[in-house]
Amino acid sequence: MQADGSGSTGSYWEDSAAGAAPYDHADPELEEALAVDVAVIGAGFTGLNAALRAQALGASTVVLDRHHVGFGASGRNGGFCCLGGSKRSPEDMVESYGGREAERFSHMQREAIDHVAALLGTHSIHADRSGSGEVVLAHKRSALKALEEEGAFVNARFGLGTQLLDETALEARGLRAAGTYGGLFYPHGFGLHPLKYVRGLARALRAAGQPIFARSPVTDIRPELGRWRLDTPKGTVHARRVILASNGYTDESLLPWLEGRLLPVLSNVMVTRPLTAVEMVTQGWTSPVMASDARTLLHYFRLLPDGRMLFGMRGGIFGTAGEEARLRLAIREGFDRLFPALAHVEATHHWSGRVCLALDLNPYIGPIPAMPGVFAALAYHGNGVAMGSYAGALAAELALEVRSPWQLPQPVRTPFRRFPLPALRRHYLQMAYWWYGLKDRWG
Repeated sequence: MQADGSGSTGSYWEDSAAGAAPYDHADPELEEALAVDVAVIGAGFTGLNAALRAQALGASTVVLDRHHVGFGASGRNGGFCCLGGSKRSPEDMVESYGGREAERFSHMQREAIDHVAALLGTHSIHADRSGSGEVVLAHKRSALKALEEEGAFVNARFGLGTQLLDETALEARGLRAAGTYGGLFYPHGFGLHPLKYVRGLARALRAAGQPIFARSPVTDIRPELGRWRLDTPKGTVHARRVILASNGYTDESLLPWLEGRLLPVLSNVMVTRPLTAVEMVTQGWTSPVMASDARTLLHYFRLLPDGRMLFGMRGGIFGTAGEEARLRLAIREGFDRLFPALAHVEATHHWSGRVCLALDLNPYIGPIPAMPGVFAALAYHGNGVAMGSYAGALAAELALEVRSPWQLPQPVRTPFRRFPLPALRRHYLQMAYWWYGLKDRWG
């Protein structure tokens, strides 16, 4: 489910977050004229982190959102606070940007995880943290060989300390899934409740006296009297700096430079009822470790603290009702294939959210060209819990000139390129998805 008229996403996260209903009325609409140092567009991980960091640096802020805190991907994702942000392979990173810049980006990913962990402690955010590390499972024997090579490469180049696990080792760790031949364990990251996390950030920002306005979409940005003027349906903001942090929910027409440079696609999630202890042991999946398989169109899954299984997959492009129904069946088939002993377990929740892709397959954190004072932090390729959070804080530091763009790794400071034939980008991605599906199955 995308959303109904009340702003609900239909997710398990909404139903399990305390004090939820009706959350979209927790923050007011903007109905006045404000002047601030930093205006942030988007009340998700990135935007709230940007505002918190700007406030900590002494700036006045305002956060504007079309819907409400956590409406977008920040309230819909699988809760994987893990390495990621780019879809490039480690080898491609080294080849494209050189060893030093690739190493800096690898270090940045670990800093991003630490950044989120620190926020949970600093602001006393109880976000159901669980598990430690992440495992990537080989869905075919050739994938296990590729994982072995990947582990050797990232250990030697980046010191990531991965471990290759055979089927026996996986089973001993409570990670038995049908049709898998081993896996690569990364000892970094943890699971969390994303909506509790993002709402905790919002509480911290309000406690610091910085306003958040819901149902206040920015309809225009233009220079005026040495500042940037942001119009909403009922109000205006004049700001010295602007940070765009709306990721896959960005209105490209708002900033002409962005047109054709982002590609939002859907990630789809289901959550089961709580499993019994007997069901977990029968399947052999008892670990809360974050997990995915090595497919290009990957499945991702984890055991939640209350015993439910979360299971997600990529694949949606257009968001039509027919596509959503097809993907709901595909998720169930993928779950039953990996966890046949749980095939009888009903799902209680289904939902989807937008993942934001870029042509170069990297995030961007930096200034919008030809708009001095306007910055963006976008495109985390399905791994935005850690990277999106850290990117927001870094964007605030860039905006307030306490950090130089050159202090960021090259992969994230390089502006987005425009997709070829941008009007057709979803259609040629669909053809790529078909190819990836064949490759995942037979390649």
